Amino acid sequence: MLVQPTIEGHEILDCPSFSFLVKHPSGRKILFDLGTRKDWENFPPTILKIFKEHQLTAKVEKNVSEILEEHGFAVSEGAIEAVIFSHWHYDHIGDMSTFPASTALVVGPGFKDAFVPGYPARPDGLLRQSDYEGRELREVSFDTKTHPRIGGCLAIDYFGDGSFYILDAPGHAIGHLCALARTSIGGDGEQDTFIFMGGDACHHAGEFRPTEYLPLPAQIQLHSSAHWPKGICPGAIMQQLHHKKSACEPFYDMAEGFALNRGEAEQTIRNLEAFDAAENVFVVIAHDQTLLDIGMSTFPKGVTDWKKRGYAENGRWAFLEDFSVAASKITPA
Repeated sequence: MLVQPTIEGHEILDCPSFSFLVKHPSGRKILFDLGTRKDWENFPPTILKIFKEHQLTAKVEKNVSEILEEHGFAVSEGAIEAVIFSHWHYDHIGDMSTFPASTALVVGPGFKDAFVPGYPARPDGLLRQSDYEGRELREVSFDTKTHPRIGGCLAIDYFGDGSFYILDAPGHAIGHLCALARTSIGGDGEQDTFIFMGGDACHHAGEFRPTEYLPLPAQIQLHSSAHWPKGICPGAIMQQLHHKKSACEPFYDMAEGFALNRGEAEQTIRNLEAFDAAENVFVVIAHDQTLLDIGMSTFPKGVTDWKKRGYAENGRWAFLEDFSVAASKITPA
């Protein structure tokens, strides 16, 4: 597992890997992450060795570029200005060779030193040369003196108009990035709304919920469990499953040895928690299956109307469905 401690009934993390299409009002288009490549058998040998050792597999029907082309985006003609990697892991980088040379690749601090050259020029390379060769490889850097902080994260205003920010989110892996997209501009006293793209800052919502800002509610709707009357589970039952019996601390910690830098990764999670507590921010981490379970729309439909559709509200405690087996064995006090 990627998290600890283990909770009965949730020993395996079965999850998607999200890719985000960001469309600017000017017509410019970028992607944040690409998921896993369709022909994952063509990963560099070093990555395939990891697959074999851990008996991993992946099911990918189409590359992101194919999906976009099928819906009228002229990817091969340069419709996508840039692809931003949240980080270098195989389930986020897709297949950059399916994009033309005009599509830039944007990466986080330390990427070039760590991964260039790639395979096969470097036999033990973790990326393929085809991921970056022949295109602009743009490594961003963050300066505490010149870059503002948003929610504790150093930020780069990508388009220069406050519509999309690349966020420094270190800890999980070399050059790990998150992003913040402005999805609506408030009017009549309403706030602007945003989507926070969390990458692998966390792998399960139980790593950043509950918190002092968003404590465990008194009643929780569990749609998949018939154990509770009308599917409503008392929050006190879930609290009994917590390793600290807490209603205001996350259920999970990251697994030991999993992060590149545990201290930085923990601070990134704390920053994410602050975003999550804001009612005008919808936090989407890369592998959150529960958002699909609650009916979050996916491409070609958009999610800019996430607040109107209640995605953040309905999805906030949906991860507790994963604990329904263990919860059903607890007798209410």
